[in-house]
Amino acid sequence: MTVLVASDLDRTLIYSSAALALGMPDAEAPRLLCVEVHESKPLSYMTETAAGLLAELSRTAVVVPTTTRTRKQYGRIRLPGPQPRYAICANGGHLLVDGVSDRDWRRQVDARLADECASLDEVRAHMLATADASWLRKERVAEDLFAYLVVERDLLPEGWVKELADWADGKGWTVSLQGRKIYAVPKPLTKSAAVYELARRTGAELTLAAGDSLLDADLLLAADRAWRPGHGELADTGWTAPGITALAERGVAAGEEILRRFAAGVVGAAAGDGEV
Repeated sequence: MTVLVASDLDRTLIYSSAALALGMPDAEAPRLLCVEVHESKPLSYMTETAAGLLAELSRTAVVVPTTTRTRKQYGRIRLPGPQPRYAICANGGHLLVDGVSDRDWRRQVDARLADECASLDEVRAHMLATADASWLRKERVAEDLFAYLVVERDLLPEGWVKELADWADGKGWTVSLQGRKIYAVPKPLTKSAAVYELARRTGAELTLAAGDSLLDADLLLAADRAWRPGHGELADTGWTAPGITALAERGVAAGEEILRRFAAGVVGAAAGDGEV
């Protein structure tokens, strides 16, 4: 049986130095493997145990990194094990096959965005008009698909994100607060759509998934079984649904546990016993 494993990366499988422990006592600090370097600085890590689990999983399932990162940002990551043949970047805007964006898929994405939601220019203009220089540090457009702000979280006015989310909802967009970044993403731009396409192409009979943020909710709902860590947007709101397991583990410990659950799901599928 072909099993497709679609997992978010940041704060699900890999962690910045700021997000590593999430309350873990210093005495329990695990051995880490750096998986991302940028401008000669280490940026992201996973535990050595998680690295071994991922490398083994890559040999028994179709592992698909599924991220909101741009292709350039994803390209900085070096995951352990065989290089994944498929990856989903820009929240589903790019489907990579052997490192190359599938042009047919991008054309389909562009057509949906043109038909189903307000333009990027309109949403970006509203974000900038309502933001304040006292807490706004950067503004970025990702792959000409969506926009995000980098903010000083402690200075962000209470209620601002909700007001933006309410406005964006009427325009066919979703707003997500992740760490110091506020994302505005078109609703038709989803990780789940790209996962469905890869399941069709690979003939996968079982899809497993994991993620921590609001932008991962559709991905988790699209899977046969899915997990979310004990931290992140989804955990903070208590979000869950049938077929989705809310884990107690947080930080890199959650990354390890997610990979253990994936591995058990693959073994169960091979045995035909349905255990995940």
